[in-house]
Amino acid sequence: MRRLVTILCAVLALGSCTCRYPDVIHVNGGKFHVQGIALDKDEESMYFSFTSAFYKTDLKGNITGSVTGINGHLGALTFNPETRKAYASLEMKDDEIGRNIADGLGAARHEDSMSRFYIAEIAVDSVDGFDVPFEKAMTLHPVTEAARDYLAEVEVDGSALKHRYGCSGVDGITLGPEFGSASEEASHLYLAYGIYSDTLRRDNDYNILLCYSLEDLSTPQHKYFIYTGNTRYGVQNLAYDPYTERMYMAVYKGKKSQFENYRLFAVDMRQNPYIGRLKGVPYQEDEVEQVDVCGGWHFKWGSTGLCPLGDGRYYISENSKTDEGHVCDAVMYMSSDDPESPFVRISE
Repeated sequence: MRRLVTILCAVLALGSCTCRYPDVIHVNGGKFHVQGIALDKDEESMYFSFTSAFYKTDLKGNITGSVTGINGHLGALTFNPETRKAYASLEMKDDEIGRNIADGLGAARHEDSMSRFYIAEIAVDSVDGFDVPFEKAMTLHPVTEAARDYLAEVEVDGSALKHRYGCSGVDGITLGPEFGSASEEASHLYLAYGIYSDTLRRDNDYNILLCYSLEDLSTPQHKYFIYTGNTRYGVQNLAYDPYTERMYMAVYKGKKSQFENYRLFAVDMRQNPYIGRLKGVPYQEDEVEQVDVCGGWHFKWGSTGLCPLGDGRYYISENSKTDEGHVCDAVMYMSSDDPESPFVRISE
């Protein structure tokens, strides 16, 4: 009964919206699984990152353009309809993930000391055919802040540990307003750190967001710490939703028993950041900018794609693998007030 009431309330909340999109957009991605999705309303297209490839599709799931053979981890996606640019995180590194990608492509592995991270700015209108050259479609903006933390060694309880804060690179990405701002303009880009899973260290219980002005992607304006407990590889998908004024963080479930280990968190964008000391991070003596979560859920999906439409609807990736390769079903959901789940599937 609760599910029926939730669906009815969500439908009424949409008011007179007549924008009709498919309940499911099915795309076969190939040898690697989907990492992120984004909707282009003006062109009636969807964009998908499948780890080593960027795909443009129509709303029936037919691939109409691609950038392939990316020897790195192309992660979450977000799209700016004003500039017609998509943004994705991109990692090129020599850990388990980086080695698996290079080996799967038959490409050279990256040296650990040369590990590097980027914001990939994608001119989607340049993806006008198949296997478009990387250089034609993408501009890379180095994320030196994450590289420094990834390559750093720190001391905790007398032990030398690699990767400050447990940083494994970058992944989740979204456009949104500043924290505490009444503006709905998506004037900033937020990029989330990846965080290694490790139940034996205590300095890796924060998820971290870098905040950039869209006018300058060279240097972050803010570095926000969010106390969630350790999550496996950090924020996989990050999505600001103007309908709820929340930023959603989809993660892989953590393993530390002292935490609830949610798969999805929400951060209220109306809150004002505060300055404070970090818990369990002895080498971070200075106070830092922090924001708090406003909710958490054991929601199964979202880590491989979370795309708010801005009117209470969402495309959420439900990934799977078949004999033909990895598959993404971008499935339509609606916002929900059910305390057990923030989203409800429109169709079964």
